[in-house]
Order: sequence, then structure tokens, then C-alpha cells
Amino acid sequence: MNIYRYPNKEEWAELLQRPTKDAQQLNDTVTKVLTEVRQQGDEAVKKFEEQFDHVSLQSLAVTAEEMQEAETLVSDELKQALELAHRNIHTFHAAQRFEGKKCQVTTGVTCWQKSIPIERVGLYIPGGTAPLFSTVLMLATPAKIAGCSEIVLCTPPNREGKVNPVILVAARIAGVSRIFKIGGVQAIGAMAYGTESVPKVYKIFGPGNQYVMCAKQQVSLHDVAIDMPAGPSEVEVLADKTANPAFVAADLLSQAEHGVDSQVLLVTTCEELISKVEAEVERQLAQLPRQEIAAEALKHSKIILVGNDEEMMRLTNMYAPEHLIIETENYMELADKVVNAGSVFLGHLTPESAGDYASGTNHTLPTNGYAVAYNGVNLDSYQRKVTFQELTREGIKTIGHAVELMAENEQLNAHRNAMTLRLRD
Repeated sequence: MNIYRYPNKEEWAELLQRPTKDAQQLNDTVTKVLTEVRQQGDEAVKKFEEQFDHVSLQSLAVTAEEMQEAETLVSDELKQALELAHRNIHTFHAAQRFEGKKCQVTTGVTCWQKSIPIERVGLYIPGGTAPLFSTVLMLATPAKIAGCSEIVLCTPPNREGKVNPVILVAARIAGVSRIFKIGGVQAIGAMAYGTESVPKVYKIFGPGNQYVMCAKQQVSLHDVAIDMPAGPSEVEVLADKTANPAFVAADLLSQAEHGVDSQVLLVTTCEELISKVEAEVERQLAQLPRQEIAAEALKHSKIILVGNDEEMMRLTNMYAPEHLIIETENYMELADKVVNAGSVFLGHLTPESAGDYASGTNHTLPTNGYAVAYNGVNLDSYQRKVTFQELTREGIKTIGHAVELMAENEQLNAHRNAMTLRLRD
């Protein structure tokens, strides 16, 4: 990891840059794939599956037989773990249910909101080097609670044309309606535009690499809503002299192993901790099956030594991490100063992996600094708030003249007339 000691504040913005691909090349590649999927449907999807996932597919849909086969391939122990995680995720998100209250804003004028589920949602589940079956639970569980009538899932198959069986079991547990063997940009295009096999959805959810993130952003301009720009994973760890170097190293590596474009960041006030964490990273890295991926990610990851807690928090809120772990003695005090972060993990005993799997919070979070304006997926992500209002005769009298006057001064006379007619009546 790259080490920076007491950097000047003028250097912070450059220091906190994420690793990125060439934006123009990325956009051009994604646009080409999306255009073909829009124009050619299933034919284009199958072509890109062969090109990118190296599999020739006759059919894109996962069959009932494949769902049944998956059940026999997943151990009872893992199924129990999935059920436990699902219960916790369900409990946390069910507590977010919205209750609209009627509000009499003034005499004769009543307003209220009603929460209505998005009818058809699309979930993207990365496969790649790590099939993220936990993301199925994170995305489908709140969709089911919200009342979405159709939940469509796309995930890349392996070279034999099979979807990871644990993804299929998790989909069954969480209540997914239909599953398709499609990955990457072509999956986003299929759900955004609809094909002969894949229905067009109204909102797309799910993380992915920079190509998937770019595709989501492109289709969101004209065709479909998206949850957020969710790209390569990242974590920031805050640590002081009380931190356990082994815990800190493990937390950094837990994100580094996601992908070569992941970023991990350690910000500390303790010089002595740096060498201990470095030694632990080296020791633990050597034991990881995905050590080559993690090692590549560590090349653009950083350790930053700062002078005090105030600098630590200012730098953190500037970075706006997807995951923030606070491993300090005064972690609750620092937690109160968090402004920009996707999800926060407090104390020495709360690893980020708890939130990734089974604590109940959602792990689909804004990355790449988007936490300054976006939140992670929650129950509201799957619903729309529709507003209602009702005026009585008294309400017309109470606000009618103000409406007339404001409309007239905006030179919108038809607006004024709609109220004037009612006042006269």
C-alpha cells in the first residue's frame, strides 16, 4: 500500500482520487453494446454472452428444472445461513415501512402521501470472479416487502451455461419472479429496453464493475430509473492506537479481494500502527485464495497518517466512502461527525463483512464519492410517494385568492381561471 504522512490539505483532493478507466473508451464500448441490445434484442444478448462470458446459450431464462437442481447442490448448512441472513434483512427493512398521515394544512385543505410499489424491478447480480448471492437477498428482500409485483433478476452464467446454484437458492428464498442468464452491459440493456425474453423493467438495482455502472448511468438518461451509481467496491478504515492491527488488515483485505479496481484506505493517527498493519496485510494476503486480485487492488490503495481526529473526519467526509469502519477508542464520538458515507461499522468488533451478509443492513451502497448525495438501497428505493390533496368549499375560500394572484403574476391565466371559476361557484 502507498503511505502518505501528514499530507497538506491542498493535496487531499488528489490523494483521494479513485482508480478509473479511460472515460471515453468506457462510454464508447458501453454505448455500442446497449445500441445492439436495443435494436436486436435476444440475438444481441446471446452474441455478447458468447463474446464476454464465453458461453453459447440457446435460451436465456433459468428453467424450473435448473431451480430444482440448484436445491440439491447447496448444503443445508449454507441454506440455513441464507435463511438467517434473510430474516435479519427482512426485519431491518420491514421496520422502514412508511405510514402516510393526513395533514390539514389550513382550513379546508387536506394533503397526504401514499407509498406505492414500483410494479416491475430488475436486479443485477454480478457473477464474475465472485458470484454475489448475498446481493440477491439484499435486493430482492426489500422489493418483496415493498410489494413489487414482478422481480426480474439477471446474472452471468458460467461457461457451461449454468447459474451459480447458491444464487438460485437465494432467489427462491427472497421471492424473485424470473431469472435470466445474462451478465454485464448486455444485462442492463436487456432490462432497460426489454427483449423477446426479458421484460422491460421500471427501475434497475445492483452493483457491478465500471462497465455495468456506466451502462446503468447511460440507460437512466432516457429509458429507466436506477438505484444509484454503484461501481467497484471500497472501504475506509479509521484507526487509532487502540486498534487491533490484525482486524484492520483483515478489513482492508476484505474489500481488496472484491476486484482489481477496488480501493481500500486506512486513515490513522498512530504512526506505530502502520508497520504493524503492513505486516499483517502481508501475512494474511499470503493465505488468501484470491491473493492476486487483492494484491493488484492494494497497488492503488493508501495509508494516510494524520495529526488528529478532526483531520481524520474532515478527510473522511471529503472521501465519502462506500464502507466506513471506525476502529477507535472514541468511535461513537467520531460516528456523530460522519456526514458522507454509505454504511458505517462501529468499534473493533464490527467488521464490514457483517453488513455484507447478515447484520440486516443493505450492502448495495453508493461508491466513487456518490455518498455525498446518494444513500444505499432501502425500502423507499422500491416505492414511490404519490401525493394527494382535497379542497372543500372552505379550502377554496382560504387559499383561492392567493392562488389567483400568484398565477396571474406568473402570467399563467388558465391556472388563475381554474381557481376563479370555483371561487365564483
